[in-house]
Amino acid sequence: MNISIYDTTLRDGNQARGINLSLNDKIRIAHLLDEFGVDYIEGGWPNRSNPTDEEFFKVIRKEKITGAKIAAFGSTGRPKTAPENDSLLQDLVKSEAEVKTIFGKSWDIHVTDVIHTDLEENLEMISSSVAFLKKYSAQVIYDAEHFFDGYKANPNYALKTIKAAEVGGADCIVLCDTNGGTLFYEIAEIVSEIAKNKNIAIGIHCHNDTGLAVAGSIAAVNAGASHIQGVINGYGERCGNANLITIAADLLLKTNRKNPNNAYQLKCAANMQRLRYFSLAIDEIANMQSDVRAPFVGETAFAHKGGAHIDGVLKISHSFEHIAPEQVGNFREFVTSDQAGGALIFEKLSKIVPVEIFNKLDKKSPVVKELLECVKVKENQGFAFDTAEGSFEMLALRRLGLYTDKFQTLGYRVIEDMGEDGAHISEASVKLKIGDEIIHEVSEGDGPVNALDSALRKALAKNFPSVASVRLDDYKVRVLGSKVGTDASVRVWITFGDSKKCWHTAGVSTNIIEASWLALLDGIHYEISR
Repeated sequence: MNISIYDTTLRDGNQARGINLSLNDKIRIAHLLDEFGVDYIEGGWPNRSNPTDEEFFKVIRKEKITGAKIAAFGSTGRPKTAPENDSLLQDLVKSEAEVKTIFGKSWDIHVTDVIHTDLEENLEMISSSVAFLKKYSAQVIYDAEHFFDGYKANPNYALKTIKAAEVGGADCIVLCDTNGGTLFYEIAEIVSEIAKNKNIAIGIHCHNDTGLAVAGSIAAVNAGASHIQGVINGYGERCGNANLITIAADLLLKTNRKNPNNAYQLKCAANMQRLRYFSLAIDEIANMQSDVRAPFVGETAFAHKGGAHIDGVLKISHSFEHIAPEQVGNFREFVTSDQAGGALIFEKLSKIVPVEIFNKLDKKSPVVKELLECVKVKENQGFAFDTAEGSFEMLALRRLGLYTDKFQTLGYRVIEDMGEDGAHISEASVKLKIGDEIIHEVSEGDGPVNALDSALRKALAKNFPSVASVRLDDYKVRVLGSKVGTDASVRVWITFGDSKKCWHTAGVSTNIIEASWLALLDGIHYEISR
């Protein structure tokens, strides 16, 4: 069974709080969607009050969109207005989009109390609008807005509305759970009833207000729908729309595995090993922080922290993983924490220590047990090695005698001052011992940590020139424990990077400057150790 994917990231996704896509953003995302393999790309609502979407349809015609059809979105015509005189429909025609998608009212209270017309007039608006657009379109898709609420309130009238769209010549009728409140088994029952009595394609459009948009979409497909509308990464108004990333993976990797003789065919199937890439790339363009816990593609989707889980995965990966992470372009990660066991520490050491030393170890070796106990003690103090692998590596190398600090801290000082003009000045001095040499450097910065970082690099520049190429990419502070005042312990987390890789370190103290200094030191020692 062929399933068509209709993406509405550029319209429904753009309605999410915190997202405001520019024209360039929309064009870039459209290319990614086409590359991913969606069947339809809904570009937006082209009308005179929405100049970005109007311009999108002018520009996209000149772009090389090779696989997907471009759809323009709008509504049925207005009450008591002939379609050829209705500006809403005329704007859709002017978009020159290959596909036109319009929504109409399925719920009787929307007809009478929202758009203030009578039930028969609404049916005429639906059929005449679809018929008018058919003259100018390769396909017309009708979105039955609020269909499930309307069906539950007045099933006879809801069915009349989609019959009107069918009479008008719609190529696909999409049943919309616009409020997102219909449970998946209700969707399955209703779609099953509709699909068995219709000769045209039935689609599904779910919102996520009950957290069941993906489940509702898949239930609809199992009940006979052959067209799915949704948004990459589940963006959208309120709680968002059905997440097409999750839906594609569920249909191709889960549902098809259960029913290999009746498999669903999706055009994006060939690109599933790049699923994580498409998810992250569109997050980046939309300027949205990626969901680390997103199914299939999240950073922690295949991260294992518990010792028993890690031990099981190392023996038989599918004992704790429902699919192989490579199937969706993700990766397996073993998280170093106080819940980890000797198997994880041993596995981590395989990537850190020289082969000739590692071959002499096993997960029951004294040094492995000692390192595990040290991790547990430090995490009890507030360290978090699951997000500070650089600090774990330095801890392991020091414990194994494979790294000795190449410089010694004799002291550091930070001075914060405010000038007469009100500007704040941060100055740091650092005193180090390298061999027999005492080095003392002073530097200013855009804050105490930046000043410390600058002074430390200056002090190390002559003896360790590679330190100059290290970037400080991110800096975060988290208050630990139940104390929330100025005497609380804090954990500082720093991301370092250079031209080849990035690494994370952590420092913990009741003094934020000391915690920052500890994290800075680990980051620099990590670079020197390489």
